[in-house]
Amino acid sequence: METWTLSLLLVSLHGAAAVTHSLKYFYTSSSGLTNFPVFVAVGMVDDLQMFHYDSNTKRAEPKQDWMSRVTEEDPEYWKRNTENCMGAEQDNINNIEVAKQRFNQTGGVHMVQNMYGCEWDDETNEVKGYEQHAFDGEDFLSLDLKTGTWIAPKPQAVITKHKLDNNKALIAQKNNYYTQLCPEWLKKYLKYGSSSLMRTELPFVSLLQKSPSSPVSCHATGFYPDRASLFWRKDGVELHEDVDLGEILRNHDGTFQMSVDLKLSSVPAEDWKKYECVFQLSGVEKENVTRLDKAVIRTNAEKPFDMTIIFIVIAAVAVLALVVIGGLVAYRKMKAKKPQTYMATPQNPPPPISESGSDSSSADGANSSAPLTP
Repeated sequence: METWTLSLLLVSLHGAAAVTHSLKYFYTSSSGLTNFPVFVAVGMVDDLQMFHYDSNTKRAEPKQDWMSRVTEEDPEYWKRNTENCMGAEQDNINNIEVAKQRFNQTGGVHMVQNMYGCEWDDETNEVKGYEQHAFDGEDFLSLDLKTGTWIAPKPQAVITKHKLDNNKALIAQKNNYYTQLCPEWLKKYLKYGSSSLMRTELPFVSLLQKSPSSPVSCHATGFYPDRASLFWRKDGVELHEDVDLGEILRNHDGTFQMSVDLKLSSVPAEDWKKYECVFQLSGVEKENVTRLDKAVIRTNAEKPFDMTIIFIVIAAVAVLALVVIGGLVAYRKMKAKKPQTYMATPQNPPPPISESGSDSSSADGANSSAPLTP
């Protein structure tokens, strides 16, 4: 089994047109760490975080504005999920201690991670559920829904596997959750957040090159969703050699970016016009095509500084400093002559009250802590 990691699913559109939505939950428990919550739970819809809970706040709260709509149909939603997360917190704290005993470890930093959820194909209506557990970053236990059994990649997990395999009621409960309840909640979240989750945003595409001998990078940014493809074509045929496709990355505003490099060291200048960069986005029929043209390539070549501009900036800063100093001197003289009384008016509001707040949340799902046995 490979080291347990959390990664995004990258879908190539010109190879498959299926649109898959996902609902995922991540639990992280730790020991031996300072200034970090003992337990953190997050939920994600299509890889966008929509709730958060941690052991410091003890409260499940929404991370997206549209998640507040859930209480219109289910007023007890946040209370119930706060209680669910508090229960999972206790289970995971216990799991760390049991796992440490299994691996003959005492002190140091240790971590238990759980990931569970489901995927739903909105074209084929196919549903896929999964549940995985890890200790210190490595696979520990996973559920095989097809066989209704647990997989133990580590000898230390065999005890738990046998215990859970014999619990037929628990397996039936989880099967019902992953095949019925989880997809139902996923569809609800997609409805609540349709304006953002189901939106389509086209990218800004540019050609970049570090130096004349470097590959030309076709960079697309600001697109949504992440079900997109980016590739180079020559004479209308997609290229697979001398190209390097990068990963799809999330921007700070929730949109995505990606790039694909093209090596041109052996391509004559007169053949550049035969190349073009193509961007395709799920749900959009028209391609975004950018032809290879030296005139539009942005480079890192440095331009000489204009010393005149630098002198103007220095002079402006000096004048501004003199104005500020003069204003402070005049203000102090005026204040010394006449004391002022504070009055709260619409134009002069009272000083703000300092409040401390917190942000956390959870989601409506099965408690997948999978308690271990000593």
